Amino acid sequence: MTLATTESAAGRDVRPAKAEPVLRVDDLVVTYYTDLGRARALDNVSFTLAAGQKMGMVGESGSGKSTLALAMMRMIKPPGRIEGGHVWVGGTDLQSLNDEGMRKARLSKIAYIPQGAMNSLNPVMRIGAQMVDAIKSHVRGESRSSIEDRCAHALRSVDLDPSVARMYPHELSGGMKQRVCIAIGILLRPEVIIADEPTSALDVVTQRQVMETIDKVQDDIGAAVILIGHDMGLMAQTMDQVAVMYAGRLVEVATVRDMFTDPKHPYSQALISSLPTLDNRGEFKGIPGLAPSLLRLPSGCAFHPRCPFASERSRTEKPKVHTLPGGRLVACHLYEGEAVTNG
Repeated sequence: MTLATTESAAGRDVRPAKAEPVLRVDDLVVTYYTDLGRARALDNVSFTLAAGQKMGMVGESGSGKSTLALAMMRMIKPPGRIEGGHVWVGGTDLQSLNDEGMRKARLSKIAYIPQGAMNSLNPVMRIGAQMVDAIKSHVRGESRSSIEDRCAHALRSVDLDPSVARMYPHELSGGMKQRVCIAIGILLRPEVIIADEPTSALDVVTQRQVMETIDKVQDDIGAAVILIGHDMGLMAQTMDQVAVMYAGRLVEVATVRDMFTDPKHPYSQALISSLPTLDNRGEFKGIPGLAPSLLRLPSGCAFHPRCPFASERSRTEKPKVHTLPGGRLVACHLYEGEAVTNG
């Protein structure tokens, strides 16, 4: 689905507009082969994203969000295996590239900002040296002064002084380290940026600063952004679209306004209803049951053991992805009669 929006907050105008996708994921499949059996971590995941858009990827732990990010970067390690599908960035199919071609595509076409900046920076190298290494591994023949200018510009883009390049990671705060990771991610001005829970270990003030940094960077280079996380409030304030994952499948993709005012899939409804509101202060409303093991998925719809609307059909037949009027994607039998097209 491609939905460009005029503003990115839930309370603003988010009317769909036509835009060509810079990112297209088609039927991506990832399987892990373990001693206990075969686990399908991604089950034919498909979506599109236009340049300048922000998509929030949500779902319980183990739903496949980080696996999706790593699969798009072709960073799945054994016993995992990408068994099908394509990831197109611009006109390039990343799955068709050889190892050297994919290495060059990382940072230049698609960048990954990892979860936990504390563990992703080399503790015995200065920040500038790590940035220079990233550039030299992708760009040949660039002068030293040009590389230094590129590093300084990237640091300024994330509101850090270029003098940070002379510092070691332990000399920076958590928020500064996270912004350094963003700066490294944008060194070569990629078309797609994937941020895997970039604010999970930060206080709320720093979270806001990091998200504002990502917004500023996106405006500067015009990239599409995928934000993986659990904070639905953060998604409502900063994203254009929300994609909900469950048991390795995308079960719903909608604009932020539609998702928070009228969620369609029963799992999306349960996620939204579990959020605290002024009307239910002091009450905690969870989702009954537990997310299934990928080694032993239920037959039919994987959510049916926890779904209040489960039918005999949902217990035996896996639902197709339906495109509803307005472009929303929903994988649920309940909306088959409303579908414009079936995926």
